[in-house]
Amino acid sequence: MEAPDFFSVSECKGQKTIDGEQVPLVLAPSGGNGCDALVEAIKANRAWVEGKVVANSGLLLRGFDVRDAAEFNAVVEALGWPDIRYVGPAPRTHVHGRVWTANEGPLEEFIYYHHEMVLIKECPEKVILFCEVPPPSGGETPFVPSFRVTERALEEFPDTVEELDARGLRYTFTAPGKNHTGSMRGRGWEDAFGTSDKAEAERRARALGMEVEWLPGCGARTVLGPRKLTRVFPGRKGRRMWFNTVVGMHGKELSSATLADGSEIPAEFVRRCGEIIEEESIQFRWEKGDILILDNLATLHGRRPSLPPRRVLVATCK
Repeated sequence: MEAPDFFSVSECKGQKTIDGEQVPLVLAPSGGNGCDALVEAIKANRAWVEGKVVANSGLLLRGFDVRDAAEFNAVVEALGWPDIRYVGPAPRTHVHGRVWTANEGPLEEFIYYHHEMVLIKECPEKVILFCEVPPPSGGETPFVPSFRVTERALEEFPDTVEELDARGLRYTFTAPGKNHTGSMRGRGWEDAFGTSDKAEAERRARALGMEVEWLPGCGARTVLGPRKLTRVFPGRKGRRMWFNTVVGMHGKELSSATLADGSEIPAEFVRRCGEIIEEESIQFRWEKGDILILDNLATLHGRRPSLPPRRVLVATCK
């Protein structure tokens, strides 16, 4: 289906063509721009916009002169997708309406590729990112069509992929009590669970599909599993998504990823999958006012190291 008259299909450096689709699909204004006009155009074409997000895995809105968190929030509301509260280790701050800061960890660190809230029972279907202040260098948000990782892993390690999927995975993560913005995984368990009461934190953790082990001092270890290595979601061509965080958590200081029974995942498999993920990544230079809508069920995303200043805001949606 052709783009509505308000939108013009454009291009950006870094796009890839995958199975005949441009990833991401770039939409620019065909005539006048401005946030108010964009909001009205989205409201009038919600089904078309959502269809493009799913078909292309990512949709970049560029050149619409969206200026700040309030205008970005208006775009988020116009899309009509319900809000979903973020649960995870990244330190974040509420900004306006449904808008939060993205991971506030040090800009010089690389945030590894992940599906947002991949290990939680209910994760977002859409992640919407807005560039308020583009960095002078670096700071891209690379993303990866998840099914491509599964396809290539199956080509090289068919038996291992099927074994891990059949046996299931177990993850652990250690969190401090209070927030620590000096770390990209520094969100404290009190903030994550919205309570300082340990019994209530345990109840809320179980509702999210995890258990909590209390550590000496004020820290906590969350335990999640078993989880699948790959998943297939409706409406996405039967593609088998690499819906896990094995590479990002395996053998790290604060986290672990093992088979559900505690057996080790082969290190060479993890290493090579990390290479495949990077090889399949897509990225573009942020421009002020850019809005990137990612299909969170179909894409992993991360953050390249950057020089300051950089301000990218986020909304997560069901």
